[in-house]
Amino acid sequence: MASNISPLAHVDPTAKLGDNVTIHPFAFIDADVEIGNGCEIMSYTSIIRGSRMGRNNRVYQGTIIGADPQDFRWKGEKTYCYVGDNNVIREHVIINRGIGTEGGTRVGDDTFIMADTHIGHDTVIKGRCVIGNGVTIAGDAEVGECSILSSGVMLHENSRVGDWVLIKGGCRITGNVPPYVIMAHNPTSYFGVNAVVMRKHGFTDDQVDDVAKAYRHVYQTGTSVFNAMKRIEADVAPSEVRDNIMRFINDCKLRIVAIPRDLE
Repeated sequence: MASNISPLAHVDPTAKLGDNVTIHPFAFIDADVEIGNGCEIMSYTSIIRGSRMGRNNRVYQGTIIGADPQDFRWKGEKTYCYVGDNNVIREHVIINRGIGTEGGTRVGDDTFIMADTHIGHDTVIKGRCVIGNGVTIAGDAEVGECSILSSGVMLHENSRVGDWVLIKGGCRITGNVPPYVIMAHNPTSYFGVNAVVMRKHGFTDDQVDDVAKAYRHVYQTGTSVFNAMKRIEADVAPSEVRDNIMRFINDCKLRIVAIPRDLE
């Protein structure tokens, strides 16, 4: 099916557009851009060189995809920003490209990014996430699948968020947030298990109970993370959720948020 491109939009002749792409007046599509089938690019949106976009994305007014990275280490190299399929990216979002020719900034599939969010260079948002209004994500961060960052969350550089996490509005995260938890307040505090969202999406009561039991050892016994991991191994039967928790914490070398410094 033919694309619908306004004559008032700027589309570089080298840009690669799929079928049934709609580009509204005053949008800017740079050279070296790829946009997949069924995408809609609203007015005053800019898709900058090095951007690779999948299918059926809706990008709203004033957004910039693939903006130059805000990092002094970037010296003008050719770098990339990848956006998957079926994403909604609302007004005035800025997503920077990576700073190196390898890797790049990546947004997975089925993610809803609300207005005024900024996603820094080389950050990875794995997919099926909700990123609230005015969220600020620094470079080299990672957000796991099915996680929610509520409005005003600040995720600092090199921080990592696990799968199925809910971070409440206005939190400042400096570090690693393990899977299935709710984090709130400043300084960041453990606020329980993300049980309502998990159950809504098919997790069983037994799985939620295993998560709660694991995090009682981590956050509510006053022991070190090292000892908590030993207790989880002994007390919680092996399962997908238990193994995901333990793998995440081990990968982070036991350094996770909301742990008193003397218990790390």
